[in-house]
Amino acid sequence: MTESTSLRARVMDETKTAMKAGQKERVAVLRMIGAKIKDADIAGRAQGKEGLSEDEIVSALRGMVKSRQDSVRLYREGGRDELAAKEESEIAVIREFLPPEMDEAALEAAVKAAIAEAGAASMKDMGKVMGALKAKFGANLDLGRANGLVKAALSAG
Repeated sequence: MTESTSLRARVMDETKTAMKAGQKERVAVLRMIGAKIKDADIAGRAQGKEGLSEDEIVSALRGMVKSRQDSVRLYREGGRDELAAKEESEIAVIREFLPPEMDEAALEAAVKAAIAEAGAASMKDMGKVMGALKAKFGANLDLGRANGLVKAALSAG
């Protein structure tokens, strides 16, 4: 796979490969990913967009992971380990298409730099900080994790 290969093309290629290999569970997850991308494309067209950018696709995939993580937690609390395991296997497949996440130290450093860059002093500056982070890191940033760190830093300061 080259860096220029789009996520859409990768999902389609991986689906074909998994079908040929008879990997039914993987095919099902890859088809879910493809359907999510198509649904988001259709929603975007309704707003006058031509198609999703790679960053928007990554954001949609992160949303898929987050909803499954929530399900895993609920299934574990309810003693449904077999369902939790299924969700975890789906998360593993989805993560194959996500850029590597920043480690905690790099994320904290990025948040501190964005706060300094934006001149943020309180919670009302949170939007500026998050905007700066999003502009600088795009799809490589897990906004959920960054949001928590920004809130903690701004409410402490």
